[in-house]
Amino acid sequence: MQDIILLHGAIGAADQLQPLAQALSARGFKVHTLSFSGHGGEPFQELFGIEQFAAELYQYIIEKNLEHPHLFGYSMGGYVGLYLAAQKEQLLGKVATLATKFDWTPEGARKESAMLDPDTLQQKVPQFAQALQQRHGQSQWEALLARTADMMHTMGARPPLDEAACAAIQLPVLLGIGDQDSMVSVAETRAVLAQLPKANMYMLPATKHPLETVPAELLATILAHFYQVNQ
Repeated sequence: MQDIILLHGAIGAADQLQPLAQALSARGFKVHTLSFSGHGGEPFQELFGIEQFAAELYQYIIEKNLEHPHLFGYSMGGYVGLYLAAQKEQLLGKVATLATKFDWTPEGARKESAMLDPDTLQQKVPQFAQALQQRHGQSQWEALLARTADMMHTMGARPPLDEAACAAIQLPVLLGIGDQDSMVSVAETRAVLAQLPKANMYMLPATKHPLETVPAELLATILAHFYQVNQ
C-alpha cells in the first residue's frame, strides 16, 4: 500500500483535507495528514515558514518510518513539498500540488498579506474569521495571521524555492491549478513547470482557489493515476 501525505495551505489545517483523504483511501492508498506548527491548534515553534514546515514534514516521515511517501500539497503545502524535494529528494516518491503560488515578489507579498488583517476579516468576512478562530483557537488565530503575513514578506524578498532548486528536483512532479483561481496564475505555474525536469500539469474545472471549491473525487482520480503510473 502506497503512502501519501497531504499538506494543507497557509492558515489552514489537516481537517480541511479529509474529503480528499477519504477519496484516496477508497482508492487503496494509506493517507497521512498533519497540521504544521501554529496551525490547527498545534503550538508555534520558534521559527515559522517554509523551511520550518519542511523540517516538520521531514521529521514526520522519519518518525513514521515511511518509505518514499508521495506528497500532495494544497497551496502553501505544495510549496513545502517541493522545497523538501529539493533538499531530500531521496526520501520521497512523487510530488503533486494544487493552487500553489510560485511568483513571490515584494509587491505580491504586500498584496497577499494585506488580506490577513484580523479586524478587516471580522468586519468584511465574519464567517471566515469565525472559522479561523474555531480551526486554530481563539488565542492563536490572530498570531497565526500575523506570522503568516511576515512569512509572505520573507518569501517576497527571497523566495525559498528558486529556479536552481526547481532544476535540482528529479522526482516526477504534477502541478495543478483551478481554472477560476484568482490568486495563482496559469503563467506562473507554467513557468515553474518549465524549470522542473520531470513535471506535468493539470487543471480542475469550475475550481477557485479555496479548497472548499475543489472536487475531491476528481482530484483523487487524477492523483491516483499520477502516483500509480510508472515513470
